[in-house]
Amino acid sequence: MSSAIRNLEPNRVWNNFADLNAVPRASKKEERVIAFMVDFGKNLGLDVVIDPVQNVIIKKPATKGMENRKTIVMQSHLDMVHQKNNDTVFDFDTEGIKMYVDGDWVRADGTTLGADNGLGVASIMSILESTDIPHPAIEALFTIDEETGMTGAIGLQAG
Repeated sequence: MSSAIRNLEPNRVWNNFADLNAVPRASKKEERVIAFMVDFGKNLGLDVVIDPVQNVIIKKPATKGMENRKTIVMQSHLDMVHQKNNDTVFDFDTEGIKMYVDGDWVRADGTTLGADNGLGVASIMSILESTDIPHPAIEALFTIDEETGMTGAIGLQAG
């Protein structure tokens, strides 16, 4: 991955996207990205739950003075479309996405970029790790297998 990615603004979002894209996360093979998100939430000292279908839920308590406001739910999916160019040698089961900056664009070297929905995941990660944004309680829901079956969304239980 190009180090120029880590210098883009908003810096926190692009760094989280780069970290996420270093983890293989093909649909139906989300074990590594699930572990990555669990570690991310636990390293922040937040409550982390893996539901029966393997969705990850990270809960962040409200900041002082906002405890009585309604909880905000943010959702994104962890998996990505895993396609590559015919002439590209790449193993989505073991390799992270090779990103680079091309002028005003962020691209992947011979594969899909994973921006759907990796940038959504990275944005939510950035909010979860922020310490300067007042907020009510947050529940971050990261569903699995959106790209090939909606398994995570369909299997989400009430509550």
